[in-house]
Amino acid sequence: MRTPMPEQDSKERTKNFNEVAFGYDEEDAVEEANRCLNCKKPLCVKGCPVEIDISCFIRFIKEKKFKEAISKIKEKNTLPGICGRVCPQETQCEQLCILGKKGEPVAIGRLERFAADWERKKGVKIPKKIGTTDKVAVVGSGPAGLTCAAELAKLGYSVTIFESLHKTGGVLMYGIPEFRMPKAIVEAEISYIQQIGVEIKTDVVVGKSITVDELLQEYDAVFIGTGAGLPMFMHIPNENLNGVYSANEFLTRVNLMNAYKFPEYDTPVRVGQRVAVVGAGNVAMDSARTSLRLGAEQVFIVYRRSEKEMPARKEEVEHAKEEGVRFMLLINPVKIFGDEQGFVKRMECIRMRLGEPDESGRRRPLPIKGSEFTMDVDTVIVAIGQRPNPLVPKTIKGLEIGKHGNIITDEDGRTSIDAVFAGGDIATGAATVISAMGMGKKSAEAIDRYIREK
Repeated sequence: MRTPMPEQDSKERTKNFNEVAFGYDEEDAVEEANRCLNCKKPLCVKGCPVEIDISCFIRFIKEKKFKEAISKIKEKNTLPGICGRVCPQETQCEQLCILGKKGEPVAIGRLERFAADWERKKGVKIPKKIGTTDKVAVVGSGPAGLTCAAELAKLGYSVTIFESLHKTGGVLMYGIPEFRMPKAIVEAEISYIQQIGVEIKTDVVVGKSITVDELLQEYDAVFIGTGAGLPMFMHIPNENLNGVYSANEFLTRVNLMNAYKFPEYDTPVRVGQRVAVVGAGNVAMDSARTSLRLGAEQVFIVYRRSEKEMPARKEEVEHAKEEGVRFMLLINPVKIFGDEQGFVKRMECIRMRLGEPDESGRRRPLPIKGSEFTMDVDTVIVAIGQRPNPLVPKTIKGLEIGKHGNIITDEDGRTSIDAVFAGGDIATGAATVISAMGMGKKSAEAIDRYIREK
């Protein structure tokens, strides 16, 4: 059996934005680490996009060598406190754990979080800077951009990150709620990246304030990691009513602009008593759980497939259920109705059934004729996905762009433009934090080769 994760009581945590999971203490971490078989050929490493030596860092925790454990992790990953909290370990490293074949896999993510939190409390060791005259510009300070910048700085490059917002961190800062990813953790890991030599310039909108072509006049290479910040909508009648949000707007208001602290911060966000969140990914769970904390009496997840097909992490689904979120499955919205003032009043839905698998590998949802019904709601949050941010790609002449607005790259992040690389959601479409980091790391290695060869 896994060592349980200490966490807030479900009834109490819906009243605050404090982190739900408390994390392992030293005793818990050693107990869980002792479950690891320390395989001679650990399969778990193959499941890690940034290739952490998992068996080695867990062995250090077994031996209570916590300093050595975090040092081993940081050889491959500069954002361990973030990854330990939000990476989908259950479908990556933990999925390949030998223990998982007959029982529960080792809690690799929880142990990574423990090591990162232990170091933060004891004091973070900053490696010596290596000087160089070669310069690289990184556009976007999300997981891909931060990782690419950190890896290049460790190789000795002079790196500058350009961020359009006033805060650094991208989706880590505006997209993930405080109760799941405390902003202090993000800020601490960004501070580490700055201390190893990365310069960060905020409030710079590349594509408007400065172009990539202009950056190339000053820098030897440019990495684009601007993410997938363009929300998708359902395109149903009355989707423009007051009380209808994209999940991007809703979470940005709450997370980045501190709407949950209104009136201390002058950024109100209106949440009614009955909230419908359309979608069932991690963003949908974040939106639903945030709505509860903002005072909603009833929150519904409305999803057109069954629970088996939900893309959200199992842990996030369980937490949502514990907190009282209701799941309305095999249901799809078809129309929204408003009152005389233009605010959401109710939503018409249709029941669905599952047909054959579609291109995503999940069974295609098909409407059941005559099964329409309405539900009373006063807030609708649309969380059905995001597209790549189009601003930067559209301003680069000759850049090859895919049909969904993503930048076309090879496996190393090279684009159709010499000296321009890209990675993360801007290249793949919306994906996970760790996959974006993996692409940022690969691109850093490719940029290093490109500059040295040039």
